[in-house]
Amino acid sequence: MKKFLIILLVLAEAAFCFAKNAVFQSENYSLSVTYNEVLIPGDAVFVRMEITTPKNHKKSKTDAEKKGALQLYKDKTIIEKANFYSVGKKKNNQTYADLLCGVPASAWLTSGSYYLKVIFSFSDEDTNEFTLPLTFQSRTFNKEVLELNDSNTAIKSDTSPERMAQINKLNDILYTSIASDVYTLKPFTSPTTSTRYTAWYGDRREYVYSNGKKSSDMHNGNDYGVPEGTEVRACADGKVVMAENRISTGWSIVVEHLPGLYSLYYHLSKMEVKEGDMVKQGDLIGKSGSTGLATGPHLHWEMRLNGSAVRPEFFLNDFTFDNE
Repeated sequence: MKKFLIILLVLAEAAFCFAKNAVFQSENYSLSVTYNEVLIPGDAVFVRMEITTPKNHKKSKTDAEKKGALQLYKDKTIIEKANFYSVGKKKNNQTYADLLCGVPASAWLTSGSYYLKVIFSFSDEDTNEFTLPLTFQSRTFNKEVLELNDSNTAIKSDTSPERMAQINKLNDILYTSIASDVYTLKPFTSPTTSTRYTAWYGDRREYVYSNGKKSSDMHNGNDYGVPEGTEVRACADGKVVMAENRISTGWSIVVEHLPGLYSLYYHLSKMEVKEGDMVKQGDLIGKSGSTGLATGPHLHWEMRLNGSAVRPEFFLNDFTFDNE
């Protein structure tokens, strides 16, 4: 593996908050990168990479499918990694590849030296790498105490084979990344018109059980305090990959939007879609309720990237840089 030949590096403000542009040049091709340069715990880092070649470039037998990997480093340790996938967009005949990749930034991250490494294969005989700087910005999360009644205590402490199987099934879905599953590049929208939040992503929770025991955890999504029966709509185009009743989360829907990127809707009173359905942004998919472990009617909206929970509001921006 060799280092990428860098002729020019330009860091400039882009439309998405904290987004930067970088341009790299070699003898055989140029590479334009857009990414969100500020690393904030609980958010994600997305990199859009477009590769073009000179007009006189002729494809050879060594030309292969353009492949890339993204690695998030803290000091010298890789803490997240994922593969790029094609988003199938070509601006002109010289554009050979338009690739996208995202990695989650854990809500537990602490200050340190962070950077991105991009490893890219332009052909079977040409593998390169380069790094992108990141600026760490700290974030403070709320703390709350939830007192559970007997029913919710039983759910929270349930270790039955049925519940374990449900957890394993969901994890298998959320850790699945299929490169061809590109359903949208647009900013997401909220699944409800309500702005009444009863809990936020990243809240540090202490659960007090009815038997006096306690446990702690992090809240993985946003809770909207809406009456039972409130319409719940798809936050973006995608494919329904789960629609079923679960012990912990009640009637639950999971929608895949991009490789490794899923939205989750919990505690519903009714579902309007089934597994395998294709949905468009704004489609009615269910109605809010209080099924599963819930202290009252609400909608729990959650986003998962490569298995990890990410702050939902991050995706309300042009996170794929499709409008650049």
